[in-house]
Amino acid sequence: MPKLDLHGDDRISAKIKVLDFINDNLKLGNYEVAIIHGIGSGILKREVHKLLRENKMVEEFGIDYFNEGCTLVKISKFN
Repeated sequence: MPKLDLHGDDRISAKIKVLDFINDNLKLGNYEVAIIHGIGSGILKREVHKLLRENKMVEEFGIDYFNEGCTLVKISKFN
């Protein structure tokens, strides 16, 4: 499963990386990906989830059951 690690990024760079990551994986045919945002104060997690909620290419997403610092994303095959 492709992974994007956002440790050390700020909100703006994380937003750009997440959008590029989703677009790239859609083109490559990877419909399940992981975004690692870490736990910390939750700023990156909230920003990533807001971005995923607003993105029409994202079918669903949720926190990894075994790692709350990681969000699993399902990209829609029909865009």
